[in-house]
Amino acid sequence: MGILDAKVPSGPLADKWTKHKNDINLVNPANKRNIDIIVVGTGLAGGSAAATLAELGYNVKTFCYQDSPRRAHSIAAQGGINAAKNYQGDGDSPYRLFYDTIKGGDYRSREANVYRLAEESVNIIDQCVAQGVPFAREYGGLLDNRSFGGVLVSRTFYAKGQTGQQLLLGAYAAMNRQINRGKIEAFNRHEMLDLVLVDGKARGIIARDLVSGEIERHSAHAVVLATGGYGNVFYLSTNAMGSNVTAAWRAHRRGAFFANPCFTQIHPTCIPVSGDHQSKLTLMSESLRNDGRIWVPKRLEDAQAIREGKLKPTQLKEEDRDYYLERRYPAFGNLVPRDVASRAAKERCDAGFGVNKTGEAVYLDFAAAIERYGREKAKTSGIDNPDQATITRLGEEVVAAKYGNLFQMYEKIVDENPYKTPMMIYPAVHYTMGGLWVDYNLQTTIEGCYSAGEANFSDHGANRLGASALMQGLADGYFVLPYTIGDYLSNDIRTGPIPTDSEAFDKAEADVRVRLERLLNANGTKSVDYFHKKLGKIMWNKCGMSRNEKELKEAIEEIAALRKEFYEEVSVPGSLDEMNPELEKAGRVADFLELGELFAKDALQRNESCGGHLREQYQTEEGEALRDDKNFRYVSAWEYKGEPKDAVLHN
Repeated sequence: MGILDAKVPSGPLADKWTKHKNDINLVNPANKRNIDIIVVGTGLAGGSAAATLAELGYNVKTFCYQDSPRRAHSIAAQGGINAAKNYQGDGDSPYRLFYDTIKGGDYRSREANVYRLAEESVNIIDQCVAQGVPFAREYGGLLDNRSFGGVLVSRTFYAKGQTGQQLLLGAYAAMNRQINRGKIEAFNRHEMLDLVLVDGKARGIIARDLVSGEIERHSAHAVVLATGGYGNVFYLSTNAMGSNVTAAWRAHRRGAFFANPCFTQIHPTCIPVSGDHQSKLTLMSESLRNDGRIWVPKRLEDAQAIREGKLKPTQLKEEDRDYYLERRYPAFGNLVPRDVASRAAKERCDAGFGVNKTGEAVYLDFAAAIERYGREKAKTSGIDNPDQATITRLGEEVVAAKYGNLFQMYEKIVDENPYKTPMMIYPAVHYTMGGLWVDYNLQTTIEGCYSAGEANFSDHGANRLGASALMQGLADGYFVLPYTIGDYLSNDIRTGPIPTDSEAFDKAEADVRVRLERLLNANGTKSVDYFHKKLGKIMWNKCGMSRNEKELKEAIEEIAALRKEFYEEVSVPGSLDEMNPELEKAGRVADFLELGELFAKDALQRNESCGGHLREQYQTEEGEALRDDKNFRYVSAWEYKGEPKDAVLHN
């Protein structure tokens, strides 16, 4: 345990995955019936893995803290899923998808894993179409594609602005089939609170029934963690409010290395913060950048007038607008990678060109798209010499067909009609590229403990390309993990059931009870949210879009002090043996307070800028990330040693 061996197969990149599948050990169908697997998390990665493993014949237990797998945060994914099908005939291929992903991650991804991801992407679409996922189609009935940031082709398959929801329903339907067969035992409203190791191998978990409060023991021959990312360490993010790091952090404390925690994606198209009362932020899909043009006023006085309500954006002439992405990056325009778009928006707002009351917003304008689509629609509809009102009406209909639910969501939140006035957007925490370190088989540094989807670190380097999260989750769950886990489980065909009355389970349960009782007995006066908000402000101000040595050192000290205050001053009402949402939150925030310090420590040691990690002293004159490939091409894999400050770096 704890030794870094990526287990990447030898040979050319294009042959590694095929060779590996041919070489690894398998478990025959009769033996699969005697092997138990726990899957924690039932989003796209966990749900697809559970369904596929059960279909293969394994006995699967699934755990999620929601009341149904359908409520996993995967449901919030809007824009689409990438696949190198080349249906548009625009030169796409698995190699180009691989290259775009490596380049988009600023050359900090594991190449073998990414090439495998690109290979399997084409199978994902076939799988999901067979499940009935209603992907958008062209007029002739063929599957449609659109572009996302950081690429020069159209490879993103989508279902309006609800792609994650539709894919999750497909995975959930596959899960339900196995539940009805008795191959999956689903434990909804359960939260994993510790990983149980027997002789150094992951053999089960300690979970809490969130309805009754009962602490439960569950054993298995292997444990899969597919619990998503840790963006809520910032408090305000586009993640669901329940999204947390607890399962991954408990595994980390038991010996699983945590990789690249400082690699966090700031998404450029989110609804701006409106005040201190907010508890989360809302994503506006990157797909909107296909047709929306991002701009700010060219003159400071115009930006000031807009902030003061004296000038409307629609009153500003075209020549007085700065389409800064199109100006700075003509090859990609508004479809630059997310890290580039986010930094550019921050730079414009910091320079005083922000357009909302806080000065932290830029415009995403669809007027040109409405005009273009309107004229095209009029032409194809046989309308000669249409007037402007007809062009606008037809253009709005086309835009509504593509993005209608997103526009409706924006209007409900902001109370402005985005068809008539530009959207306001600003970057926000969205995705975490860091996570549990895994090898080529998706196994962590703990034998028998696997990690899939956003919970692991492997595929996106320092910045994820848009529409690649769904691709990774489903590739891991449907096509990678079901193969690779068999290699490990082939040694367990004669092990027999894992008992839960062992000393290892006794100790793990006792540790969980001590931790929860400590939170309940703090008898402080401050709420859990008080500490979470304070942590979020430290993280955003000192570990956010730009970072420097001074503030990172301050963040480490401030988070450590906040953690000490948390255990002394937090107030958690209620008891252990009942439904207690405040206790759930307290446990998650306690883990965020440890992760936050490791996050800052990781950012401090990485003396370079790459992807979503911008160190202010390491950037070009134009403000772009300045990598140091000679000294920092490695993965930062951290070993737990009792306190975040004592964590040991492996690379």
